[in-house]
Amino acid sequence: MVFYFSSAVVKPPHTIYMGKDKYENEDLIKHGWPEDIWFHVDKLSSAHVYLRMPKGKTIDDIPPEVLVDCAQLVKNNSIQGCKMNNINVVYTPWANLKKTGDMDVGQIGFHRQKEVKIVAVEKKINEIVNRLEKTKEERFPDLAAEKEARDQEERNEKKAQLQEQKRREKEEQKKKKEMEELRNYTSLMKSENMKTNEDDCDSDDFM
Repeated sequence: MVFYFSSAVVKPPHTIYMGKDKYENEDLIKHGWPEDIWFHVDKLSSAHVYLRMPKGKTIDDIPPEVLVDCAQLVKNNSIQGCKMNNINVVYTPWANLKKTGDMDVGQIGFHRQKEVKIVAVEKKINEIVNRLEKTKEERFPDLAAEKEARDQEERNEKKAQLQEQKRREKEEQKKKKEMEELRNYTSLMKSENMKTNEDDCDSDDFM
């Protein structure tokens, strides 16, 4: 089971999701999308919360209000963290998550530490948590199939872009060839004109 929330503080709303338990976190780690940003309470156990960014947007494009929503949700879903003030929440792109065979279920590392960002959370803000909880939906998605559909769509887009690029290049070459032929033709016409003029001059002299 995966829980989905809608952060509607900006338009369009952003989707936030998290697994029910550490076993489901394993599936989320495995089938995350490149657009996903992972959130966790720093140095404490908490839910793994993911923010799905719009395509083409990165971790640097997260609206500040959405960042606060994610941080509050993570804090609220940490047994220790929800009772504490002044905690840190770490977040990083899904692609930076590192999972090796010797790690426990739900445990995660990072490929590059410098890609991990921190947001400080002073205290729980009930209004935010309550607003997000009202949008909560429980679903049983086929994460592998969703990921494959997303990847297939991207492959199709790239294929279409490549075909369009080839079509444009072909068009450019055609135009270039036409211009070249036109230049050659114009130059030929000029030289023919010159010859004709010379012929006329010769006949005048003769007369």
